[in-house]
Amino acid sequence: MEMASTPRTVEEIFKDYSARRTAIVRALSQDVDEFYGLCDPDKENLCLYGHPNETWEVTLPAEEVPPELPEPALGINFARDGMNRRDWLSLVAVHSDSWLLSVAFYLGARLNRNDRKRLFTLINDLPTVFEVVTERKPVKDKPTTDSGSKSRGSTKRSSDGQVKSNPKFADEGYEEEDDEHSETLCGSCGGNYNADEFWIGCDICERWFHGKCVKITPAKAESIKQYKCPSCSMRRGRP
Repeated sequence: MEMASTPRTVEEIFKDYSARRTAIVRALSQDVDEFYGLCDPDKENLCLYGHPNETWEVTLPAEEVPPELPEPALGINFARDGMNRRDWLSLVAVHSDSWLLSVAFYLGARLNRNDRKRLFTLINDLPTVFEVVTERKPVKDKPTTDSGSKSRGSTKRSSDGQVKSNPKFADEGYEEEDDEHSETLCGSCGGNYNADEFWIGCDICERWFHGKCVKITPAKAESIKQYKCPSCSMRRGRP
């Protein structure tokens, strides 16, 4: 794409990652008004690219099949006017973090195990784009006493696809204290789980959201057979 030569070493790949990350952070912070204006919902599927020269670009996806590099989230412009501006920027930030990691590990596919681990450590030492955009401080790791017996993934959703109002465990034998759900973050604003607030789960990506962030009330949720979050809803093909 825009690379003169493909990065090969851990240091080269990390330099590429850092430059792309810097560009995207600039688009979502320093240049945010310009970026927001370029993401016109009436245009075709647009993507946000960060380039190795620390510039950013909002444009159509690459036409090559398969593309030279993994592609960013498609159609970020479609959800712009349907969400609160801050929430939409947070959503773009999360997708951008995913894209940056995919590019880095695509370039590092031929690295050995130790080098891949070193690459991830270098990347993980930097704040994510989401953390920068939302001004969230990275959470320090803390030991867990029960790492395998209370899996969220197997208990947060019902098998019949019905929407649940809160990301709680199905087994009533557990004491459901707030700190048990501290790792559950809103897919829109990144806020922590709070038992006093209404939450709704996406039946496509299985992420959870504050009802207020996606403009869904408990009453409205009752009539929804399959809920799609804004991110999943905007994944539509070209007209």
